[in-house]
Amino acid sequence: MYNRTGPVLIGRGPAFYRVLEMIDRVKDSSVPVFICGESGTGKELVARAIHESGTRKNKRFIAVNCSAIPDHLLESELFGYIRGAFTGAVRNRPGLIEEAEGGTFFLDEIGDLSPRLQAKLLRLLQEKEIRRIGENCTRYIDVRFISATNKNIENEIESKRFRDDLYYRLKIISIEIPPLRERRDEIICFLNHFIKIYSDSMNRTDIRFSSQALSLLMNYSWPGNVRELQNEVQRCMVLCNKENFISEKHLSSKIYRQKRTPGSCYSFFHARAEFEKSFIHEALRRCNFHRLKTAKDLGLSRQGLFKLIKKHDIETPGQRKI
Repeated sequence: MYNRTGPVLIGRGPAFYRVLEMIDRVKDSSVPVFICGESGTGKELVARAIHESGTRKNKRFIAVNCSAIPDHLLESELFGYIRGAFTGAVRNRPGLIEEAEGGTFFLDEIGDLSPRLQAKLLRLLQEKEIRRIGENCTRYIDVRFISATNKNIENEIESKRFRDDLYYRLKIISIEIPPLRERRDEIICFLNHFIKIYSDSMNRTDIRFSSQALSLLMNYSWPGNVRELQNEVQRCMVLCNKENFISEKHLSSKIYRQKRTPGSCYSFFHARAEFEKSFIHEALRRCNFHRLKTAKDLGLSRQGLFKLIKKHDIETPGQRKI
């Protein structure tokens, strides 16, 4: 778990630590950052972490989903307009980009931006100036741009749906977030985190998954990534009602039917090993990776803890002396 930046980023392992390293490197810079990853991997969380850990944290962070607003409305939302620029423009209105002055502007699903708005955004990035719709004068802006997409932009460029010059302007720094299916050892971290969130909101305690349910969750491919996992935990906690035990029957049918899939390679023993690895790692983190203190906290000998760390190849931010 990483909470130094404000937003809570959950994870562990090489891919997760690479993302944290990139956040630390770019947080105080003003160059554009391009975040790529499948839907539900947490791209906006990473963008917010960059903003809230850097020098612009006291200014606004404004996010816009380019696929959620019709093109003719998106232009006025982004760039603003002056009175009389079009029917219904009864007053001057600054755009959202202007409102992010001194802060960060996050363009989510940038791959859905129309060619016309791509051209306007490119000019903005080049000139650092903005012009409201219907206005003759330009205004200088100081905004840090972060963009994200779940599309393969190289394919979009090849198909002439996205400008390559804009892409290279946006992708001065690139951060790639791998899908959850490639980070299975983080699933238990996410499960524990979401259980705590919903336990607090539902005023419940000691919620846990059965070993069979845990095995199915670990074996599922999670096409919706972390967002799908979060929704699954919330759903299970509602369905188990006042019980403190989430079993197979509470899981979504698409996850539960894996039980009947022949040749499934993720057994109870795999799930138990993943749980043990996660349990040891969380204990180390809680004790600031002080191994002797962790061993005492878990009721293990120092040698026993060392064997478990070696057995599961547990990575730590750095070696600490005992």
